[in-house]
Amino acid sequence: MVTTQAAVLRAADGPFQIETVEVNEPTAGEVVVQIAGVGICHTDFLPRTPVAKPPIVVGHEGAGTIVAVGPGVTNRAVGDRVILSFDHCGQCRNCGDGQPGYCREFWPRNMSGYRAGRSTTIRDENGEAVMGQWFGQSSFAEYAVVKATNTVPVDPSLPIELLGPLSCGVMTGAGSVFTSLDVRPGNSLAVFGTGTVGLSAIMAARVAGATRIVAVDRNPDRLALAQKFGATDTVVSDSGDLTSAIKALAPDGLDFSLDTTGVPEVITAAIDALRMRGVCGCVGVQLKPLVLQPNQLALGRTVKGILVGDASPHQLIPRLIELWQAGRFPFDDLIETFPLSAIDAAEQAMNSGRVIKPVLIPKPASSTPGTPKFTKDQQ
Repeated sequence: MVTTQAAVLRAADGPFQIETVEVNEPTAGEVVVQIAGVGICHTDFLPRTPVAKPPIVVGHEGAGTIVAVGPGVTNRAVGDRVILSFDHCGQCRNCGDGQPGYCREFWPRNMSGYRAGRSTTIRDENGEAVMGQWFGQSSFAEYAVVKATNTVPVDPSLPIELLGPLSCGVMTGAGSVFTSLDVRPGNSLAVFGTGTVGLSAIMAARVAGATRIVAVDRNPDRLALAQKFGATDTVVSDSGDLTSAIKALAPDGLDFSLDTTGVPEVITAAIDALRMRGVCGCVGVQLKPLVLQPNQLALGRTVKGILVGDASPHQLIPRLIELWQAGRFPFDDLIETFPLSAIDAAEQAMNSGRVIKPVLIPKPASSTPGTPKFTKDQQ
């Protein structure tokens, strides 16, 4: 084990607490990663609802350096720089089809906070278990235990502390455009909501060659950013009849729409914005019933749910990095960094809309970062 620091959520309605914890050595197929940076995503606050019960360490957009490997790991080594992705079984039909986001075991592997078999990797100073496998990583910490298959290796020359968001929010937006909707040159698209997912979708739509990209949000500052990243048109969502405003831009309707809000009224507008045979993708979590009118689908329109962009992390993340290096996908412009100890301030900054993508930077607890003191036979 290694003694280190982690942000522990003790109560659903309470703050995160920076605590000294013990992280287990890696078991078969696992590695230990020293976290260089970890993005904050709205999904990380689901333990504030009945989805998962505290105490828990969350965080699922981690990136860092491998510092220990478990038995049987041959394709990763100490010193490798990696981005951490979600867990999946690798055996079910959807995993075999290259759709790990639809793994039949996705929920227990990612949303419970436990390993398969209900074990955890973290204990507090009193020896009590803390759920430590949120999305297979629990990376709001200095170290995380992860399956080697859930890591995506990257060039060591890259700023690893900024790359974690590529594994969820950025991948979801870009994958929705590149993979799920398969936007092509000359297509048109409306993106509803301009947070990390929406703005990443807009960047991807520009790369894909869409000729009309409509950004929809109630925040004029976000819409200005959307134009910087590729939006050709903007609509303020609370300024009147949303459907009419979009129809004024595209009277025959758009090829695609993407909802990132989960708000039923917004989804309805996203469907109404489509042309005949258009496709609406929904990545937001719908907490209220969605009621559709018969004529909304009678024109050959399709409404589809999308998880993590319908993308394979091992395929899409390297592509996004290449686009970023070429100056065509500036996802890092969305990021503002905070120390891990300022996690509550980072959460507030994101919830207020001041910051689009907070990234937490843990401070190594050891005087020799990268060398956790596992016993010799555990390395």
